[in-house]
Amino acid sequence: MFKSRSLIAVVTCFALVAGPEMVVADPGNGKGNAQFDQGPGHGQGKGGQGNKGGQGNSGNQGGKGNAHGGGGGGDWHNGPSIDRGGVIGVIGGYRDYWSPGPALPPGIQKNLARGKPMPPGIAKKLDGRLLGRLPHYDGYEWRQVGTDLILVAIASGIIYEVLNGAFD
Repeated sequence: MFKSRSLIAVVTCFALVAGPEMVVADPGNGKGNAQFDQGPGHGQGKGGQGNKGGQGNSGNQGGKGNAHGGGGGGDWHNGPSIDRGGVIGVIGGYRDYWSPGPALPPGIQKNLARGKPMPPGIAKKLDGRLLGRLPHYDGYEWRQVGTDLILVAIASGIIYEVLNGAFD
């Protein structure tokens, strides 16, 4: 009886000590909703300041902003590495598999940026033969928007990469 009470007391003390530590712990890479201890350069970059070089975006970067530039929020370090030259070479080598789309209006063109959602109804699916030649990244798909080639996250519809003028 004495041992079971001691065991319960030890487990309860451990839970009381470890519980608050887990709640305050850093969620990792600036993701999550922890609102404590967000000094300069941490958090989600409020007021349209995200990823403009000096303003911070993620918790562990110390005010560096996003290393790749671009717009919008997100952590581009965990995504695929795109070989732009190789992709453009594939597009140029298989001209029979695509047709250039019309140029986009400037208002829509400026909305095609990394980290922004894909505007609805403007993207065309690529020919399957061309898709088979392009590099495949799990969780992402290639789309044609006007004369640009876009890599979009399938689950969220967020633009990961824009290759401007790929279909010129």
